Amino acid sequence: MTDFQNDTTPTEVDSLFERAVLDVGIPPCPAILERFMTEAKKDEPNYHRLANILGADVGLSAGLIKTANSPYFGVRQRVRSANEALAILGLHTTSRAVAGIILRNSFPHVPNLERFWDASARMARIAGWLAQHFEIRGLRAEDAYTFGLFRDCGIPVLLGRFPEYPSVLGAANREAERSFTEVEDESLPTNHAMIGCILAQSWWLPEEICLSIRNHHDLQELESASSSLPMLSRRLIATGQLAEHIVQRQLGLSITQEWPKLGAACLQILEIDEEYLENLYAEAAPIAAAEE
Repeated sequence: MTDFQNDTTPTEVDSLFERAVLDVGIPPCPAILERFMTEAKKDEPNYHRLANILGADVGLSAGLIKTANSPYFGVRQRVRSANEALAILGLHTTSRAVAGIILRNSFPHVPNLERFWDASARMARIAGWLAQHFEIRGLRAEDAYTFGLFRDCGIPVLLGRFPEYPSVLGAANREAERSFTEVEDESLPTNHAMIGCILAQSWWLPEEICLSIRNHHDLQELESASSSLPMLSRRLIATGQLAEHIVQRQLGLSITQEWPKLGAACLQILEIDEEYLENLYAEAAPIAAAEE
């Protein structure tokens, strides 16, 4: 981590930090997502134009069709085109699905990410299911799903930039007391939550999701009565953390210490009794185990 001299002013520190973050190499918002979101945010979006934007990219169309046909969305008839997916899923959900598909394809030079993306997809499905299952106040299932996909998107960025990051990541996963990001900050000029937040902002994600990504390891923001974090963002974080816990418990993969540190606060935010967890594990098991 960069050592700042005692006579370095706060403004200089901020400037150095900003440059360090930018040097990490956050993938810019792809042109196709830029075009799609520009049209989607119009007062009267042209659905024919949106379908053409999606159809122009074979890989994106295939990914969207696969997503629409996944068990999570429960479409009765199989979707066969990007146009059908847009019509069935709706503009809001399609926008988030498109961003998630593009995200997965944005790190071709970072090897061995299949297990990471698989865990993210499972967590996203469980998070969306939890939002539906508990009818969490103000939280839409598609937002919980999107947060699950993007929550840890800073990790592949850092894996591609810092050769030492795998060992840092391992140490953060094993840390039982300090926050995950505190361990990262000791060795790097930034952490995956900050990088993920910046990526999400530049990729058109809503502010409450960006804030959730930025603070998803911050226990103080979750449990403090004086927290400045909006309650919707806190519910997103809690839902995502519970989803990760369920996936880790069911599959025994990528175990971290985050649930022991954050679990009690998350259950309180979601108003879920800890005694109900055993029932919840059983109910969520088919969704956690399902393949896309």
